Amino acid sequence: MRATTANAQGRLTWRGPVRPGELDPILVTSAMALLALGLVMVASASITVAARDFGEPWHYLSKQLVFVGAGIAAAWFVAQVPLARWQQVAMPLFLTAMAMLVLVLVPGLGRTVNGSTRWLELGPVGFQVSEVVKVAVLVYLSDFVVRRPQVVRTQWGGFLRPLALVAVAAFLLLLEPDFGAAVVLIAMSLAILFLGGVRLTRFSILVGAVTAGLALLALSSPYRVERITAFLDPWADPFDSGFQLTQSLIAIGSGSWTGVGLGASVQKLFYLPEAHTDFLFAIFAEETGLLGVLSVLALYTALVGRAFLLAGRAERAGMPFAGFLSAGIGLWIALQAFINIGVNMGVLPTKGLTLPLMSYGGSSTLVMCAAVGILLRTGYEVEAAARQARPREATS
Repeated sequence: MRATTANAQGRLTWRGPVRPGELDPILVTSAMALLALGLVMVASASITVAARDFGEPWHYLSKQLVFVGAGIAAAWFVAQVPLARWQQVAMPLFLTAMAMLVLVLVPGLGRTVNGSTRWLELGPVGFQVSEVVKVAVLVYLSDFVVRRPQVVRTQWGGFLRPLALVAVAAFLLLLEPDFGAAVVLIAMSLAILFLGGVRLTRFSILVGAVTAGLALLALSSPYRVERITAFLDPWADPFDSGFQLTQSLIAIGSGSWTGVGLGASVQKLFYLPEAHTDFLFAIFAEETGLLGVLSVLALYTALVGRAFLLAGRAERAGMPFAGFLSAGIGLWIALQAFINIGVNMGVLPTKGLTLPLMSYGGSSTLVMCAAVGILLRTGYEVEAAARQARPREATS
């Protein structure tokens, strides 16, 4: 029997370590399958560009293997941390993330790639701060709606105050600029507050205002206007502004039902830029076809569906913080996958968002694996709560 203690609300908190056999099998299987598919596709999509730029075909694969290994270790470590600990450090974590957003804009500390300053240099390692910010905001808002439920439900200030802090974080992201991360951050925040019980009329007014603001921001920048124009009609300028999207559409269309075969992609041969990062899905669709795409969508559905299921079970078990946090993580994964796939298919304007657990990138892989670790911890604590409740029900 694991040791338990009562928290301030009288609920039980499980402090014991999680054993491998106690991990949620659906979460583990779906996440590991996505990581494995990602490794295969990073190897395939990056082999030619790695050979050209570094003289080593497996340059990106070898680095991604390290990222995935570190991500799995992070998931295991996070799964050992009681959710009560996350709630205790909610505000310090949020303030730390905000400080990192400021630091990344300081000349000499932030690294600029393709015109965007999104990476904070930590010695020889660059870290994308926006990934940490997403977790910090989810933890902070989940804690806020649990501590101040009546305020959130009955007062305008109850949800405008936390949103003001989120707006500051979104503003700092826009300065990088990282419009895609800002959109995801705002959408997640609104969803958590909606689940927290904000009245529908107030929520609708707020969503309308936020949507109008994001639209004005998108139209205020010539760079973003060009992206929107290319998205609406990429074939109007297929060799300049519409080049990346047309090449992505060619790749997806070439995949047909079963694909051209692993490693046989044509578009990765210097046609499609960022083939191993933002446009990994297009190469995957080209090489595995519609059947491969449906398989990946099924894995994401299993992962996200499990997160929402755990959120519901946590709420019923009297663990609202775990419920809000799990729902937020599920929405984050779903929204980021939807945006990335939508961009690849020409359904959405181009955003610099990776495909969760699959695209090349150390920051995104590490943080997303840590988020899965939080879900694994939720599953463990929910099951432990259910086991604890059964004897009480039997004796009552």
